[in-house]
Amino acid sequence: MAKEKAVKPAKVKKVIDRDSPLQIQNEMAQVDMKNRDFYDSLSPEHKKKFSNYLMLKWTPSVYGSAEMQAYYLMSVNENLNVHFFEINKHPKLQWLCCTVVSPGMGKQRHYWLASKKKSAGGPPTALRKELLTRFPAMKVADIDNILKFTPKEKMEEWLKNLGIQDKELRGLLG
Repeated sequence: MAKEKAVKPAKVKKVIDRDSPLQIQNEMAQVDMKNRDFYDSLSPEHKKKFSNYLMLKWTPSVYGSAEMQAYYLMSVNENLNVHFFEINKHPKLQWLCCTVVSPGMGKQRHYWLASKKKSAGGPPTALRKELLTRFPAMKVADIDNILKFTPKEKMEEWLKNLGIQDKELRGLLG
């Protein structure tokens, strides 16, 4: 008997509809042009696929002058970040809030603003464990920043002021 080869299914290529109004470059252009009718012009099918959350991630980040970047960031913080998720049942209102962000100075080139990845913290060193024990209300990230940015001499002085003896101090600082 001949052994049959397993047939791999054909790869399905995702077809991108270049004429769709739901291309991020087009959506950002509509934000920059303050097109308040854009959401109403979408078909019911496109409205289901439309994501205002993407507007929140793309809108604040623009290439260009520092002033323009600062303007977009502050405008998004002021107009979108505050109550954006409280009005999530009203996508048209969310869209209208997005159009308020632009200064109306033409199209800008926007880029994706990735979420900050949560770090698991630094390695569980003896000093880190000691600080976590002494300061239970402090965030782990804050303790990691203290360890990362405090010079060894300052750390030693600070630990002595906390009442840690020299013998224990040598064990903590290595």
